[in-house]
Amino acid sequence: MTSPRVSAIPLPANSGLHTRRTKGDFLDCYTVTSDMDVRRAAKIITDFPAWGKMLLQVRRVITAPFGLDNDGPNVADKVGIFPVESETDDELIAGFDDKHLNFRVAVMSHAGQVSLATWVAPHNIGGRIYLAAIMPFHIAIVRNALARVARA
Repeated sequence: MTSPRVSAIPLPANSGLHTRRTKGDFLDCYTVTSDMDVRRAAKIITDFPAWGKMLLQVRRVITAPFGLDNDGPNVADKVGIFPVESETDDELIAGFDDKHLNFRVAVMSHAGQVSLATWVAPHNIGGRIYLAAIMPFHIAIVRNALARVARA
């Protein structure tokens, strides 16, 4: 069985993440062929495989002394640990602000493609160090998540 093709793309023009973007922010976007709706795709994306859950546990241990949020705010509408900020038929944006950075993901579905964009705005040197440290894991998690969407 061949692996679904996950490709890096520019953030689609109609994404709500464009309004957040400022100089120095991190933004990436990947896409895969799928006609899945955004809520179902977001649920698959945030249902991490065992190795992803293990990485989150390691993150929890390492970041605990710094007081970083590991569970997200306590709200009714979440995908995984991420509070849903907005949702349309084409895009679901979820995430939260923490003391070291602000973080949002956008799951988009349009014209037979599901895309996953990540926006991060570091607040300080700690946020920039954290972002650099997790980047290899971020890319692996995003690519795996979209491959799981394509297979579903």
